[in-house]
Amino acid sequence: MSRTAIITGGSGGIGRAVVHRLASDGFAVVVHYSGNGQRAADVVKEVAGQGGQAIAIAADIGDQKSVEALFAEAKSSFATIDVVVNTAGIMPLSPIETGNMETFDKVIETNLRGTFLIMSQAARHVSKGGRIIVFSSSVLAKSFPNYGPYIASKAGVEGLVPVLANELRGREITVNAIAPGPVATPLFLVGKSNEQIEGLKKMAPLERLGQPEDIAGIVSFLAGPDGAWVNAQTLRANGGFA
Repeated sequence: MSRTAIITGGSGGIGRAVVHRLASDGFAVVVHYSGNGQRAADVVKEVAGQGGQAIAIAADIGDQKSVEALFAEAKSSFATIDVVVNTAGIMPLSPIETGNMETFDKVIETNLRGTFLIMSQAARHVSKGGRIIVFSSSVLAKSFPNYGPYIASKAGVEGLVPVLANELRGREITVNAIAPGPVATPLFLVGKSNEQIEGLKKMAPLERLGQPEDIAGIVSFLAGPDGAWVNAQTLRANGGFA
């Protein structure tokens, strides 16, 4: 029986690369999306065209009932859930001084509340020996202006990881976070000038942006047999950015 992985935010950016990598690793994949159903359908078609198994499921990861329905449908479709990868996130920028609570609440709802809800359902449904992988960010170490809401949300994510790892003691389930540096995805590129992007490239000793496939490779490692002894960690996959 094939293993099953749920990838939130699986229709674009890092999530899309993770879907393709885990499908190539032999997983049946659940491509979660929140708004763009056509894009998710395209990813499913791509996986099927390469001989893999995939379905698309819509959910609002900030809503408890919606997340519960996502896991119920995934389990109904594939019987088991072995790996959960939460890549879904948003990054609107806002200076703390403005007190923009609309932005702050939106970021916390998606990035922190959403991660908490995904982790909660994963803890209930992931099979013995499975993997739970969530996403933080290497920007935490930089303290860039205007990143306050985003950094607050990701700091919370990093705090949850070792707690859940301890709560799952005895089930052989690992819980880890990946904290990418700048990656060439719309989430990172939108709203930045070419000058800003070039400057961020130079901050890493490798002097390039990460690619989604770079991060998908880290997910593959954590989800596979070679990652079994890595637990309760945040892996900073950033080319030396921080």
